Amino acid sequence: MNIAIDGPAGAGKSTIARRVAAELGSIYVDTGAMYRAMALYMIKNGVDAEDPAAIERTCEDAEISIRYQDGMQHVYLNGEDVTGQLRTEEVGNMASKSSACRRVREKLVELQQKLAETTSVVMDGRDIGTVVLPKAELKIYLTASAHTRALRRFQELAEKAKESEDENAVLPDLAEIEKDIEERDYRDMHRENSPLMQAEDAVVVDSSDLTIEEVTNCILKLAAQRKHTS
Repeated sequence: MNIAIDGPAGAGKSTIARRVAAELGSIYVDTGAMYRAMALYMIKNGVDAEDPAAIERTCEDAEISIRYQDGMQHVYLNGEDVTGQLRTEEVGNMASKSSACRRVREKLVELQQKLAETTSVVMDGRDIGTVVLPKAELKIYLTASAHTRALRRFQELAEKAKESEDENAVLPDLAEIEKDIEERDYRDMHRENSPLMQAEDAVVVDSSDLTIEEVTNCILKLAAQRKHTS
């Protein structure tokens, strides 16, 4: 069984997809991490985020793979484990722009589809149900309000600042985070290539007022229903 989970940034797709995959014994494919790895490659090579031609040229030299070690997913960029470098704001913003380039998406989609052909996967992203896995047995559109997503990100960044024990650490601005999320939503929904959209046969799950466990259980129940009727 292949499960596609789409939705806007900050809706909790990766967290939920990992849990669902673990419960079902499926392989979790973090497509967002793959796009972030490509974005990291652009940053390392000094590519301008506003230069699509340079992005498309540069992406040809990036080799991205996923490996599992002790049950944990690791993302490799040209042989280097870059898993710990992918979750910065800079990489996220570059990924939102570089992923809009057709050639970048073509290259990564091909790898994602090959994975799904040979094993049961849970895959999350922006266009999994509409482009990458249009025949997935279960499609979920996971969303949450912009304010809820901003608050989650604020709490995450504040916790990191606290853990760093850096007296000069600057606390994030909630309003600025929410503005960034709204702008990213607009870019993702209006880009020319594979924009973020809900597949016609996707089930909408709004996580604004749900816990991680509640969302996970909801999707597991849907998966069991689809498996029973297939």
